[in-house]
Amino acid sequence: MTATVRRLLRQPAAVRFAILLLLVAACGVLLLVVPRPDPSELPGLADRLGTAAPVAAVAAGALLLVALVPRTFVTLASGAIFGPFEGAAYALTAALLAAAVGFTVGRLLGREFVAERVRGRLARLDGWFTRQSVFGVITVRLLPIAGFGLVSYGYGTTGARLLPFLAGSVIAAAPSAFGYAAVGAAVASPGDVQWFAVAPAGLGLIASLVLVRHWWRAERRRRAAEG
Repeated sequence: MTATVRRLLRQPAAVRFAILLLLVAACGVLLLVVPRPDPSELPGLADRLGTAAPVAAVAAGALLLVALVPRTFVTLASGAIFGPFEGAAYALTAALLAAAVGFTVGRLLGREFVAERVRGRLARLDGWFTRQSVFGVITVRLLPIAGFGLVSYGYGTTGARLLPFLAGSVIAAAPSAFGYAAVGAAVASPGDVQWFAVAPAGLGLIASLVLVRHWWRAERRRRAAEG
C-alpha cells in the first residue's frame, strides 16, 4: 500500500465519502466530454497490439467500466475486435476486474461513513445487502437502476460480501455479454459472423431468470419463517 493510499485511509470518514462522490462525478463528466472511438477502427487494434491484445483489452475494458462507461459499449467493442466468443470472454473478465475495483474503492472510501449514519429503513436495507447471496446480487444487477460501475461503487458502501458480489455480477453479465459481443462482431465483419454465437445469450438469460426465481422463493420462505 502506497503512502498516498495510507494517508487517504487515515482521513475522516466524511472526507473519504466526499472523495468518493467527487470521483464518481468526475467520471460522469468525463463520460460526457471524451469522444468515443470510431467502431470501424476497432478491429485493427488487435493486429497492432499482437499477443498483448487480450491483456490490453481486459485492462482497458475494466478501466472504462470503473470510469462509468456503459458495459454495452465495452462488450460491443470487444466483440468487434476479437469476435463473438473471445470478445465475450474478455468482456466478462474485464467486468469481473472492474466489479472488484469498484467494490473495493466504495468499501474503503464510503463504507464507514454509511455504516455510521444508516438508521431505520436504511439500516434494514443495509442489513439486506449484508445477508445477500449470489442470487440477490444477480437480481440487483439485472434491474435497470444504474450502470455497472455505479452499482459496484454503491455495493462497496454497503455491508455486502465481496465474493458473492463478484460471482453474482459475472453471472448477471454473462447473457448480454455473449449477445452484445456477437452484435459487435457482426458490425465489424458481417460476412464472418456465425449467428449461433448468440445462442449462449439466450441460454444465459434463461439461467438467470431461473436463478432469480429461485432466490425470490427462498427470500419469501425466509421471511415467512421469520414472521
